[in-house]
Amino acid sequence: MCLVVLAFRVSTDNPVILAANRDEFHARPARAAHWWPDAGEILAGRDLRAGGTWLGVSRGGRFATVTNYRGASDPAGALESRGRLVTEFLSGDQPPLEYLRSIDSAAYAGFNLLAGDAQRVGYLSNRGCDVRELSPGVYGLSNATLDTPWEKVQRSKSRLADIVASGVADDAALLQLLADSDRGPASEVRDDDLPFEIAHALTAPFIVTPEYGTRCSTVVRAEADGRWHFHERRFGPDGMPSGDAQYSFGGVENAE
Repeated sequence: MCLVVLAFRVSTDNPVILAANRDEFHARPARAAHWWPDAGEILAGRDLRAGGTWLGVSRGGRFATVTNYRGASDPAGALESRGRLVTEFLSGDQPPLEYLRSIDSAAYAGFNLLAGDAQRVGYLSNRGCDVRELSPGVYGLSNATLDTPWEKVQRSKSRLADIVASGVADDAALLQLLADSDRGPASEVRDDDLPFEIAHALTAPFIVTPEYGTRCSTVVRAEADGRWHFHERRFGPDGMPSGDAQYSFGGVENAE
């Protein structure tokens, strides 16, 4: 039950402010965020099973993130890794909306994809939503379509809006937003195949269970001068931090 909140062109200082939790089984191998040696444009964590990523940025000032779509049946047969949707955008040069329109949505299991730069952001889901260009505003995404009014999505959007309005949209404030472990109402439990206690834990923005939970929190900020900041904080099964990766690049100085 991943979570992404995005403030796009709401702040004049930071045209892109993105905060996201990646929720996954703790046993699934992954590498911390880094500049990929085999795709030097990409800064992202890496799924070591399928080879793609859930969220990343590029040296040229592009970003993308993908979430799974829960509760829908997928076609039989081999499907592409959804992480490929992010890496192909980051390593390419197609404008965001053009890239989204080029995707063969039927080749993937259910997904939600945000892809953009500091000027334009697009959204695509292969569960009933055509390509959509986002206007300036605050958006929230989990494992249903964009801005589905799940309690944790609405709560996190509201907190992001407050952070932007305060004028202090720094890493500390955004990571605190992502650390919210308060669960949603019992009525939002959406998985009858799990014990209630575990299913209820999935309604929180930050998930802690022994086998599945928030593996990392990531903050991405673009400044008005073109400089980008990327901060990933990783967590163990107990929900305690296990490491950080921080990068800044681009802008006037054009230096990492």
